[in-house]
Amino acid sequence: MLRARIIPCLLVRNGGLVKTRNFSNDKYVGDPINAVRIFNEKEADELIVLDIDASTQRREPDYKMIENLAAECRMPLCYGGGIKSIQQAKRIMGLGVEKVALSSAILARPALVSEIAEQVGSQSVVAVLDVKRRAFGSSYHVYIHNGKEDTGMCPIEFAGQLESLGVGEIVINSIDNDGCMSGYDLGLPESIRKAVHVPMTVMGGAGSLKDLEKAIEMFGVVGVAAGSMFVFKGTYRAVLISYPSRSERDALQRKHHAR
Repeated sequence: MLRARIIPCLLVRNGGLVKTRNFSNDKYVGDPINAVRIFNEKEADELIVLDIDASTQRREPDYKMIENLAAECRMPLCYGGGIKSIQQAKRIMGLGVEKVALSSAILARPALVSEIAEQVGSQSVVAVLDVKRRAFGSSYHVYIHNGKEDTGMCPIEFAGQLESLGVGEIVINSIDNDGCMSGYDLGLPESIRKAVHVPMTVMGGAGSLKDLEKAIEMFGVVGVAAGSMFVFKGTYRAVLISYPSRSERDALQRKHHAR
């Protein structure tokens, strides 16, 4: 039976683990290796690690960091940040990473999706669309470079293009809801789910099991990713890494399959 995936997303800056709010005001929250070890113990379904400065600084992925993370990780690992070529993607996967996440590079050259998919398989190619609602409207644009540059691209149209190019998964990440822990913005993912058929992951805004449950009930077999929910606790956002227990996860799955 296929299950929804509950996915911690770790943001890395200068080798440290950080958490942002609306893609800014980052707060240092610890060592990413220690976080991976804790998520191992908690038997997380999957893990996303994003180096949030690699592309904006136009530098190579930090292969040593990736190698260290992959060596520790006992769950499927998706890495993104600075990937601009087939060679980089293959090198990263050779270090033990199961999926590579692409963002700004595929806005500049969408054909990169096909090129990498042909070499490593579509299932290993993930597109991350950082989206923001337009002022005074209900439509969205895709942004790059840590949410600072508006591409003018419609995420629904771009998702369809990515599917035709062979992408294996699309992550919809809400800049407006990032780090707010007030719930996902499910309107855009609902439109994208109607337009494409590849696996989808929703990210940006989760703060409780109820938020995960709502997305799973709406979309079924989907990825539900979160950052703040899994690294902060309480009103004062004290750093405490957590993850739903096995019984909590089973309950979420049962509610979906009972629909």
